[in-house]
Amino acid sequence: MINIENVSFKYKNSDYILKNINFSVNDGEIIAIVGKNGSGKSTLGRLIGGITKLKEGTITIDNINTAKDIKAIREKVGIVFQNPENQIIFNNIYDELSFFLRNLEKSEIENRITDSLKQVDMCDFKDKDLYALSLGQKQRIMIAEILAKNPKYIILDEPTTMIDSYGKEKIHDIILDLKQKGYTIICITNLSDEILLADRTLILDNGEIVAEIKKEELIDKHDILEKYGIKIPTLLSILVALKRKDIDLHVADFSVAELTSAIKEKLDTERKSI
Repeated sequence: MINIENVSFKYKNSDYILKNINFSVNDGEIIAIVGKNGSGKSTLGRLIGGITKLKEGTITIDNINTAKDIKAIREKVGIVFQNPENQIIFNNIYDELSFFLRNLEKSEIENRITDSLKQVDMCDFKDKDLYALSLGQKQRIMIAEILAKNPKYIILDEPTTMIDSYGKEKIHDIILDLKQKGYTIICITNLSDEILLADRTLILDNGEIVAEIKKEELIDKHDILEKYGIKIPTLLSILVALKRKDIDLHVADFSVAELTSAIKEKLDTERKSI
């Protein structure tokens, strides 16, 4: 479990970017953290992952204080950033994935690389040139690199912002698959569709958490997203419209793909009844 208590943060000579942040992340959850640019989302992710040093408040991960044992935290938490090209060290994919595993036995390195590539559906690219891949494929390799380190918690900082719709869909599928395997995921995002992947959505505004919405509450509380400038997912807009016609589909009961199919089925049924 991740616990964030009374966390505030500011850079030197700046105003506070985060103000008295308090929340917990339960094991096995997907949490979406959303907010307008400058709301403090990425800074919060970097603090949780131990990339940025915490100065005020407390963050504990499995009862380990991030300010006291940063090495242990970095073994537990992996972070994938928005632009995969900023994370690449080597041209060759195998070299990239093995770099942080070099202290392990060769057989263990091979097993971890094979398993991580399998989880992101990139096994056929093991010996390829990273720079020859699409942005979406590069991002999947960056996720594989984190998985090879065997973390318990994964922070995805706007992981699909720069990639095309096919790449987004592949990464959404990976996120849901990782949840099924027991990973705990924090998804920092400006993209509305990723809200539908999350068990809970936290809204940051001007450095403060102003709302928390459970997945099953999204239809009834969609106006809160709009209030803070968060674009409503298209599928959620359709569900809201259907509910106004007394047709209820509960978003918590479906994956994104299943929800799309269920909406289509309901709309087809409505058309036939007209």
